[in-house]
Amino acid sequence: MTETSADLEAVAPKRATPFWLDLTIAIVVGLFYAYDVWEAVGNLVGLTDTTTQLDVPFTAWGLALLIAGIVLPLIVFALAFWIGRGRGVLAQLAVYVVGYALVQVLEADIASFFTLGGIDFG
Repeated sequence: MTETSADLEAVAPKRATPFWLDLTIAIVVGLFYAYDVWEAVGNLVGLTDTTTQLDVPFTAWGLALLIAGIVLPLIVFALAFWIGRGRGVLAQLAVYVVGYALVQVLEADIASFFTLGGIDFG
């Protein structure tokens, strides 16, 4: 018994959304994530410049937190894209929005470390 292409098409699962729509949603929502990355780079540059002007040492923990602020939105966006692929439009948007909310909460936590006088790990 040989399978024809019609049989294979009947068995193959169809994508919930076409690829172009997946890509469009990812690009539009990705702009919000990209703004957070841009904002985190601005924080890193601004705080580094401020500590240099004040002749105050910048701790490794502070630098690690600022770098984490840059990397975090990229990782969450990649995870949201991977989880949302092949799902419907509303499911993809829900995954992106939940990921973006997570990024906002974690970025606020990172910012609070600097506004509360820093972290004392010693």
